[in-house]
Formats: sequence, structure tokens, C-alpha cells
Amino acid sequence: MQTVTINNDKQSLNNVNMGEGVRIFNFVNAYGCSIDDNSKVGAFVEIQKGASIGKNCKISSHTFICEGVHIEDNCFIGHGVMFTNDLFPRATNEDGSQQTDADWKVVETHVKKGASIGSNATILCGITIGEGALVGAGAVVTKNVPPRTVVAGNPAKVIKTI
Repeated sequence: MQTVTINNDKQSLNNVNMGEGVRIFNFVNAYGCSIDDNSKVGAFVEIQKGASIGKNCKISSHTFICEGVHIEDNCFIGHGVMFTNDLFPRATNEDGSQQTDADWKVVETHVKKGASIGSNATILCGITIGEGALVGAGAVVTKNVPPRTVVAGNPAKVIKTI
């Protein structure tokens, strides 16, 4: 039996696969994604189709998890973290026509087990944040983060190993 706690009715949860004990807070927009057992999603979070969140994760308020982002078990995502899924975003094609889903390809990002990402970090697509790594608040991550390291700054650089 699935148990999901939703704090109020101001939700948009369409075609979301949720595990046991998931907690969803106010004003969450999630669609076509998966959220595994005992994960908590804070207020004003968007989780797009094709994104996945593992077990026992905490996704803090005002975070944007776009299509192609895969967060493994036991991860912490701070307030206002922004993920991207396109390295060269454009609204229109060269001929001026508006782009559609057919005009671009999702570039996936992976956050490995036990990683933590500090508030207001920006994570560019196509990278992996290693197991147990820590991304400092406000960092702009442009390259892979090795397991069990701390990165910070813009662009994010390794500060130390854990």
C-alpha cells in the first residue's frame, strides 16, 4: 500500500510514480517523474517528466529538477537549486520558427547516492556528481564532481576530499 502525505490541495501531480512514505508539500508541480520511498519534496518545487528521485531524499523548496535529472538514494538538495538539461538553449530555430521537443536533445545529469547540493547551486547538464560529494551553496557546477569531494565557487572547484 502506498502512503503519500500531501500538505494541501494546491498540487499538480500528474502521472507521478511515488513510493511508500513520500511527503509532498505546498505548491509542488510534478509530472511524469518518479519519487521513491520516504523522500520529501518541499514547497514550490518543480519536477519534470523523465526525472527521478531515489529513496530517502530531501528536496528543499524552490528547486527545479528538469527532465533528464536522476537523483539517487539519500541525497540532499538545498533550497533554490537549479538543474539544466540543454547546453545550448534556444527559443527558435535558425529560420525563426519556434523550437519544439523535436529540435533538441535532453542531456542527462546524475547525482549519485548520498550527495548533497547546497542552496542556490546551479548544476549544468551532462555531468555526474559523485557518491557522497558535497556541492557548496551558490556553486556553479560545470564539470563532474568526484566522489567524496567538496566543491564550491563559480565555476565549482574541488576544495577538499571527505
